[in-house]
Amino acid sequence: MSENTNSPQEESAISVRAMDIITALLFIALGLVVVIGSIKLGASWGSDGPEAGYFPFYISLIFIISSSITLYQAVVVDKKKETESFVGKESLKQVLAVLLPAIIFVLGVQLIGIYVASTLYIFIFMVWLGKYPLLKALAVALGVSVALYMMFEFWFQIPLPHGSLINPLEFIGVN
Repeated sequence: MSENTNSPQEESAISVRAMDIITALLFIALGLVVVIGSIKLGASWGSDGPEAGYFPFYISLIFIISSSITLYQAVVVDKKKETESFVGKESLKQVLAVLLPAIIFVLGVQLIGIYVASTLYIFIFMVWLGKYPLLKALAVALGVSVALYMMFEFWFQIPLPHGSLINPLEFIGVN
């Protein structure tokens, strides 16, 4: 597989070197969080064997060391990667066009419940990205959400999130 799959005329949004640095720093931070949590749990060898944080502690140390090596290589060794494009601006826009609404959907599930959030999500995507007519998009969005509601709430009797902030379905008796 080619290292640079972006089209040559597409303007770069971020370089490979910058992404290597950002990713390494995030993984180091994650490793440090696990190390701190492991120490709180106990990361040594107890009288009856390893304590709860023993294995996570050492795994996260390996994580931190390998991420530090990646960071060193990105900052000191591979300076030529500064010119390599990780992602082009147009490609990034396409990814963000899906990623940002998905993040909003996840937050919406917490605030207004999965059924209303799903209806809105499906409707908006069908109209915005799929260019479907409003009525068709609304019919599909409502149909999918009603089918999911019937399947989980009635048939399987598994309640899904109805919304912690407000429950828009409360007016029809869904608690």
